[in-house]
Amino acid sequence: MLPSTSVSSPVQGNGALNSRDAARHTAGAKRYKYLRRLFRFRQMDFEFAAWQMLYLFTSPQRVYRNFHYRKQTKDQWARDDPAFLVLLSIWLCVSTVGFGFVLDMGFFKMIKLLLWVVFIDCVGVGLLISTLMWFISNKYLVKRKSRDYDVEWGYAFDVHLNAFYPLLVILHFIQLFFINHVILTDTFIGYLVGNTLWLIAVGYYIYVTFLGYSALGWNFTRTLCSFYKYRVK
Repeated sequence: MLPSTSVSSPVQGNGALNSRDAARHTAGAKRYKYLRRLFRFRQMDFEFAAWQMLYLFTSPQRVYRNFHYRKQTKDQWARDDPAFLVLLSIWLCVSTVGFGFVLDMGFFKMIKLLLWVVFIDCVGVGLLISTLMWFISNKYLVKRKSRDYDVEWGYAFDVHLNAFYPLLVILHFIQLFFINHVILTDTFIGYLVGNTLWLIAVGYYIYVTFLGYSALGWNFTRTLCSFYKYRVK
């Protein structure tokens, strides 16, 4: 089952946090700290964020291993450094502008495409998927001791961002080399290449998302069997 994060003030005792330390580990405190660092670029570790982007393609397990270390050292799964979000935002803008140039879009169409990719494809869909997975995780996958234990919503959104980045690179960068001379030729090869790239991108999104939740200690087979028995009853 999934491990859980306490968001209430733990009782003082052997190995427990006192009330002041517990307040620093609440969801509100973590969110405030994250947003406060969002405009302090000198405090962001862009080198480490770039490392994560690289390994999301070559070895995403190593990226989630770092999330596990963060849980052990800082008592949270979600990122506390917005550097990855900043680099992803820059890549969204650059790749969308390049996509617009390749397709010979006008300025306003390019802006419209950029707004759609950012607010619909990335943020809008991400909010829906993250909220759904956060609800499913807390409802069916977490072995609760009380209602104060749950999986962080921020981690669910981080998993979406991790999975969205390879999809974005495949569809907004790699695909650009095939659009004009292959994909848009209205031939069997064009359809094959275009659909194959989409299949790889969506498959990568699902795979990285699965790694994100399995990194929490979720045994998929055991959880699926438990969920099936629960639904039958």
